[in-house]
Amino acid sequence: MKVLVTGGAGFIGSNLIDALVDDHEVVCIDNFSSGRREFIEHNIDKIELIEGDLLNRDDIKKAVKDVDIVFHLAANPDVKLGVSNTKIHFDQNIVATYNLLEEMRNAGVEKIVFTSSSTVYGEAEIIPTSENYGPLFPISMYGASKLAAEAIISAYSHVFDMKAIIYRFANVVGPRSTHGVIYDFIHKLIKNPDKLEILGDGSQKKSYLYIDDCIEAMIFGLKVNKSIEAFNIGSEDWIDVRGIADIVSSVMGVKPEYIFTGGIDGRGWKGDVKIMRLSIEKLKKMGWKPKYNSKEAVELTAKWMYENIDKI
Repeated sequence: MKVLVTGGAGFIGSNLIDALVDDHEVVCIDNFSSGRREFIEHNIDKIELIEGDLLNRDDIKKAVKDVDIVFHLAANPDVKLGVSNTKIHFDQNIVATYNLLEEMRNAGVEKIVFTSSSTVYGEAEIIPTSENYGPLFPISMYGASKLAAEAIISAYSHVFDMKAIIYRFANVVGPRSTHGVIYDFIHKLIKNPDKLEILGDGSQKKSYLYIDDCIEAMIFGLKVNKSIEAFNIGSEDWIDVRGIADIVSSVMGVKPEYIFTGGIDGRGWKGDVKIMRLSIEKLKKMGWKPKYNSKEAVELTAKWMYENIDKI
């Protein structure tokens, strides 16, 4: 089977390619705006690499040729960026998805796997939050762009007889992660091990999913053969930001003074969902469950990042 991974040089994309490359013909398209060439270097002789952009239809046309399934991971992953740049998520998450779907339709590619986000739920009133929760009111530009992309994919699956699987991720962490709270804490503590600035009040509580569990779940869910299906992928617990700071500090062998910025209602920034935990009962009933809890995922990631600081 020939598969296309958009954003294949990114954190999740490169780990997905690791899992696919031995059994499938893999095409990777990436513009390297956030992806890293070194993340796919060990697979470079096993894949077809297209250095291209989903805002360029000619690049997409080349990438989807003779492909059986598309794993669409390409996006701007920085949720905070939507506060200062309202257009970037529109272009890189919504327009890019539309362009991809159009070229899939033109090439006769009938199946897409889309990586969405827990941010589509906004501030859910039911925790853990299941896939049938609604109405959905995202509170960030990133969440809005992911929900819009879901809607466009849904329309294409019905109008043009495509099949789609949508995965709504919790916070995915692990080797090759290049942004997020763990990444930020480690870099701040390298600069100043005596003080750690923590955005918000430290009580923000969310689910963290280790990358190995994420990739396993993505492949596990492929057995579904419906027109369109959505799955939450996350861990079954959560951890607060202060707890993450404690873990990172312990891994680095430092004892910094915590300085909280406060923020709006204790959030890290405007648009930050303060409390998030997804229900994963849907996938669990099919036979999948994560191997690591949130604390273990954070610990494993912090250790890898600190030991490989020169790589990130």
